[in-house]
Order: sequence, then C-alpha cells, then structure tokens
Amino acid sequence: MPERILVVGCPGAGKSTLARRLRDLTGLPLYPLDLLWHRPDKTTVSQEVFDRALDAILSQDRWILDGNYDRTLERRLARCNEVFFLDYPLEVCLEGARARIGTVREDLPWVEDTLDPEFYQWILDYPKERLPRLRARLAACGNAIPIHTFYARSEAEAYFTDLEGKGRA
Repeated sequence: MPERILVVGCPGAGKSTLARRLRDLTGLPLYPLDLLWHRPDKTTVSQEVFDRALDAILSQDRWILDGNYDRTLERRLARCNEVFFLDYPLEVCLEGARARIGTVREDLPWVEDTLDPEFYQWILDYPKERLPRLRARLAACGNAIPIHTFYARSEAEAYFTDLEGKGRA
C-alpha cells in the first residue's frame, strides 16, 4: 500500500477534498502545503522555513502532501510512491474556487471572504503557464510511480467508490 502520496492539480479542482478523503481511508497523516507556506495573517514564510518544514515531512515514512508548489515538485516526486493528479477543465476549477468562499477549511489558515483577483488570474493562467510543466514532469516519471489522473469529478468519485468497495484502509 502506498505510504507517501502527492495530490496535485489546479487550485479549485478539489485537491484538499480528495486528500482528506485519502487520509480518512488510509489513516495517513495529511500535510496541506498551504499551511506550511501561509501564515494566518495572509503573509508567507520564507522559502527556507518552508523547505525545512517540507524536508521534515519528506523524511517521514508516511504522508499525504496536498498542493502544487512547483519549485519543490521534483523533491516530492522523488519521495512519493503514488500521485493523484486532478486535471480538470478550467471552468470546474474556477467554480471550485468560488464555491469555497466563506467556508472554514482545514487546509488554509484563514477564511476567504472574496476570490482574490490575483489568485483568480493565477487560476486563469494555470492551463497555459503551469499545467504543461506539471504534465511533463509527471510523464517523465514513466511507470516508476503510479499516477491516477482524473479529468472529471465523476472519475474521482468512481475511483473512491471502487476503493471503498474493496475496503482499502
């Protein structure tokens, strides 16, 4: 059974929701990368502080890491033994980002009260600026790491329905 799992994809796709579901099924500890990077006052830690916290997690034998953070993807891929990639259409991700406004989330140290224009633009730019690099990095893994790619929420739901039916825990 995989003990070190990455969950990646566009913001708003539902990475954190999927990661929590994996945690609940497997009992693996979940580490949202946003909690390593963001402070409750909406500032961020330094790269050095983030890297130290990430390295401490990566050195453990069991974990789920939820988030992108392109700069550290190679390090995370080198340590993981399973990847879940949410490759959803832009419209799905935008709607997901809008839907979480005003909700308390365990993966972010504040409640979003609006869809920040800069963050909205980051999501809009994701398919052209970040998605091709992510796809290429995952493709470069070949068959070395199982990669579950979902193109629709219904595919992820079918995966979990099957997993729960088999009793993977």
